[in-house]
Amino acid sequence: MSKHAAIESEDVTAERTTKAAEVVDRLTRWHDDFPTAGVRFADLTPVFADAEGFRAVVDCLAACAPDADLVAGVDARGFLLGAGVAASLGTGVLAIRKAGKLPPPVISREYSLEYGTAALEIPADGIELTGRRVLLLDDVLATGGTLAAAAELFKQAGAEVAAAAVVLELGFLGGRARQGDYPLTSIVQL
Repeated sequence: MSKHAAIESEDVTAERTTKAAEVVDRLTRWHDDFPTAGVRFADLTPVFADAEGFRAVVDCLAACAPDADLVAGVDARGFLLGAGVAASLGTGVLAIRKAGKLPPPVISREYSLEYGTAALEIPADGIELTGRRVLLLDDVLATGGTLAAAAELFKQAGAEVAAAAVVLELGFLGGRARQGDYPLTSIVQL
């Protein structure tokens, strides 16, 4: 790629990010003390329900790993993002499920979040993951446990995390520090 093409590509990516960030800022609903006291919940439902907003977010996230051959979205809002991005990239999509939602055998990883513990799972068979380049998606990066657990699932399955991306990062909670050496993009950082 020529230097001019690289600069043009960076400009397009910056433009996509700016557009997506403006929509996220405008449409996100905030709820204090949800799901438990002391937690401030970012409800991205209005962003996803807005056709222009959803398209802007999908375009921005797809640009994070255009060479990925599988997109994986974390339960549950990551499913929406994953499906949109996979359709945009022309790849398959895999739902990373909460514990107990998939039939065995599964690969499971427990993690901590700001208000308790949980576990994520992916199928242990039926989908060849060895050597696959996966783009991990989630809606919000808070303390980082969810995304880190998802990355560990794919590493255990023999896949490579090409990149991870989120719509909203709550930087003051330090979740980025818990991530691996893969590129991590957030559309909006608070």
